[in-house]
Amino acid sequence: MAETIRIRPYQEPDAPELYAAVRESLVELTPWMPWAHPEYTLADAASWITTTQSGHADGSMYDFAIVTGDGRFLGGCGLNQISRFNAVANLGYWVRASAMGRGVAVKAVKLVSEWALRNTDLNRLEILAAVGNLRSQRVAEKAGALREGLLRKRLMLRGHTTDAVLFSICRPD
Repeated sequence: MAETIRIRPYQEPDAPELYAAVRESLVELTPWMPWAHPEYTLADAASWITTTQSGHADGSMYDFAIVTGDGRFLGGCGLNQISRFNAVANLGYWVRASAMGRGVAVKAVKLVSEWALRNTDLNRLEILAAVGNLRSQRVAEKAGALREGLLRKRLMLRGHTTDAVLFSICRPD
């Protein structure tokens, strides 16, 4: 991958690009991301951006836009389901269809992991990937996450339970 990838907090002007990226990527996202559906609107994108900004402000989530060095929107990556007591968070990611297969998600996972270890007291980041989501599993592995095991009936996707593979990235001892 020759282009520079960076992460930054979402901003209000991102809404049209976020919307366009989701719409472009529905075929790839819909099986795995319940929020990605044919009725997804520009208002949904704007609402998500507001949610991420509130989450950053109160420490309940840290979601970032993935962009190129010149600012082209490529997807999203971030931390959610944060347990302060256990110092653990879920790490999720998605990349628009036209940017898939170029290492964008791998780089974004590394950047968010590095950010989390520098800027939070989290000790453990977990990545859950549905057993059928082989692309997401490859991203986790290439980003250096440790495959820990299979969790039976762990995720609800489109109203059905599915098994998931658990990966982790931990703060060094």
